[in-house]
Amino acid sequence: MRIGLTGGIASGKSTVARELERLGAVIIDADVLARDVVALGTEGLKAVVARFGDAVLAADGSLDRRALAGIVFADLQARADLNAIIHPRVRERAAELEAAAPAGAVVVHVIPLLVETGQQDDFDAVVVVDTTVEEQLRRLTRRDSLTQTEAEQRVAAQASREERLDAATHVIDSSGPVRETMRQVDELWRSLST
Repeated sequence: MRIGLTGGIASGKSTVARELERLGAVIIDADVLARDVVALGTEGLKAVVARFGDAVLAADGSLDRRALAGIVFADLQARADLNAIIHPRVRERAAELEAAAPAGAVVVHVIPLLVETGQQDDFDAVVVVDTTVEEQLRRLTRRDSLTQTEAEQRVAAQASREERLDAATHVIDSSGPVRETMRQVDELWRSLST
């Protein structure tokens, strides 16, 4: 079974994915793969530097994510260019990992931009981890030390809550206590594995 797991930035996707993994799912996380495909020495990093210049490199030659974010969250074309570099590489690696999963596994693809990239119909089910925009902003400013404006830019760069919920076959409400989110994940797992 192939599951697409998505949600807005700071919605709790990673928390839900960790619990699903603990329960037995194979997790393929697009955010992790997106870091891997632009790691030091990769063709992906070379392509990013070719497009954005050395200003997006840290002193050690690795990608300076904050510098790159400052560019792409302020410029739609820059973000589209970055996505054109990253997304094909991530999808290729995700396909390799899925092919290596054990027969009969529940494979969960954690894809923050699932709706934005039109992948919702590629899965047997789409799980949306949902919380309010206000909660996303609160988490972002606390977790990532972003200003309110930076947090708002990141939220605005993604699909709306309504767009994600329209694509959902299952919704996990992560706005409450973590134990309540985990209860919902356990219930979801039971329904997926029967």
